[in-house]
Amino acid sequence: MKILCIHGVSNEEKDNAFRPQWETAIRGALTQAGGREDPQFSYLEYDALFGRAKADFSDYAEAGLRLLAGSATSLLGNAFGGLFGTRGFGDINAVVRWTAGMVAQWVADEALRAQLRKALTERIAADEPDVVCAHSLGSLIAYDTFALAPDLVAGRALITFGSQIANPAVRGDVFGGRIVPIKGIGHWYHLFNPNDHVFTARIRLDDPGFSQVITAFDRPNDVLNHDAGFYLGHAAAVSDAWRLIVAPASRSRTLGDKVFEAAVRSGPTPRSSRAAAKPAPNRKALLIGINQYPDPAARLEGCVNDVFRMSATLQESGFSPDDIRVVLDSRATAAGIVDRLHWLLEDTRPGDERFLFYSGHGAQIPSLNPRGESDNLDECLCPYDFDWTPEHSVTDKRFRELYTQLPYDARFVAMFDCCHSGGLTREGGRPRGLTPPDDIRHRALRWDAETQMWVPRDWVSKQREATRSAAEKNTVPNARGLSRLGYATALRGKDDRSYNATRAAYGHKGPYLPVLLYACRESQLAAEYRHGVTSYGAFTYCLTEMLGTERRRGRNMSFSALMNGVIARVKDLGYVQTPQCIGPKALLAAPIPWSAATAKGASRRR
Repeated sequence: MKILCIHGVSNEEKDNAFRPQWETAIRGALTQAGGREDPQFSYLEYDALFGRAKADFSDYAEAGLRLLAGSATSLLGNAFGGLFGTRGFGDINAVVRWTAGMVAQWVADEALRAQLRKALTERIAADEPDVVCAHSLGSLIAYDTFALAPDLVAGRALITFGSQIANPAVRGDVFGGRIVPIKGIGHWYHLFNPNDHVFTARIRLDDPGFSQVITAFDRPNDVLNHDAGFYLGHAAAVSDAWRLIVAPASRSRTLGDKVFEAAVRSGPTPRSSRAAAKPAPNRKALLIGINQYPDPAARLEGCVNDVFRMSATLQESGFSPDDIRVVLDSRATAAGIVDRLHWLLEDTRPGDERFLFYSGHGAQIPSLNPRGESDNLDECLCPYDFDWTPEHSVTDKRFRELYTQLPYDARFVAMFDCCHSGGLTREGGRPRGLTPPDDIRHRALRWDAETQMWVPRDWVSKQREATRSAAEKNTVPNARGLSRLGYATALRGKDDRSYNATRAAYGHKGPYLPVLLYACRESQLAAEYRHGVTSYGAFTYCLTEMLGTERRRGRNMSFSALMNGVIARVKDLGYVQTPQCIGPKALLAAPIPWSAATAKGASRRR
């Protein structure tokens, strides 16, 4: 067995001490997995390419900041981020230059990436390995090369570990916002340690050629938990990767058993309907409503009513009560909502239907980057325990990892009856948006000496203009726009032309975009409506009333048609808010998947 090893960060070629550690770990793992032959090792050396690049650290400091922003729990990241403070770039020590600096440089330097792809291509041709093992930065080099030239790894096994491939900065800046399968690969095993603090991230990829293996370890006196030997020799790596590499037939048997078990569970299909039967869609809905915020001044009246009204509408439209989970008031904490988002979106398969509904307060938080500067507005949902911190809010960043890798032909609809203009210029009240405390407001303001007034900072104005411009075109802004829920703007590139070119190169359409239904534009407020003595969100009431009417008439309208009708009804009620509908144009123009056409059949099935 020929094994090509690609090391990670830390200038490891300086003394090559990593080689005996890797070889010992791999030999031990192969022995445990039942392997009998002594492997042959080869190595890709690339540190010299980084050394020759001689980039000034300021050239890729921005990439480093984005890397840190995607790794809030990174201990190495915290140390790296401190270097962006008052110290000059000349004070950066060699340790950082050859660790976090290498990853940031790889992200920022396209010419360097091309040189590394060429070096790996030549190494593959010379060594013809059976297995490629790639650690940390090495995994970036390997995935970048193989995703663009999959023939290089056709029929071979790839093991990545301690990897930053799915870090949002890497995924957005380099890969166009989405990780794709490697076509024709023998198999790709991704070893993931949740305790690794070197910008690593879980890869969410549903493909028969990919397996994610959880290799959790927490070494005493090791704050990084990034050690290659611990990954390669981990018991889970032995059982779920090396064993299958040693005996590939066992993978086929395992997959065959799963197919057989699924057939047994589902039972035989009646002969007369085998050709025509189409399975019912797998559906899930999560409905969130919060009236009773701890602060009496922030309490609302119609959010729980909205949830029950939406649940009734969904059940009339084909959802079973068992498909719907509800979380209300004090149970709708940040942790509770995120936990239920995992239930809603994890394991989503092609053709599945998912629906998220939120009724409560929304806000905008001027967020701080690792340098301690505010440079971005994050829209967020306000859970019951909301306190203007990232830990107790639900931003797009917190749940984008669950939806941006969804299969393109899954259907995810997210509806938000809240406002996010956030009172940066208004006082809060019955509208569904919270006014930030003055210290939070200050992050987004500057003093204009000429007018003697507090005005929005330049980056605020630019983000809002980009967002408004996109809203007028009914599209999603690139990364220069406001971070709206469901947009995944951080993964969409700062330049549309290069972003589109990257997506084409890696063969995908960018991060998954749900159908997004907003109660109002970013700069508007979402109102509550009194239906006699009962309160609802004006947006929720108008949408459910119109959808219910059309369902009873047996009509299956599109999202675009539904939203046009809702806009007119909200206006008729006298509210100054313009609901929005964002999503792939083909989906907006197509019939709503769960409405009149499916309701009758669903009722019969249930």
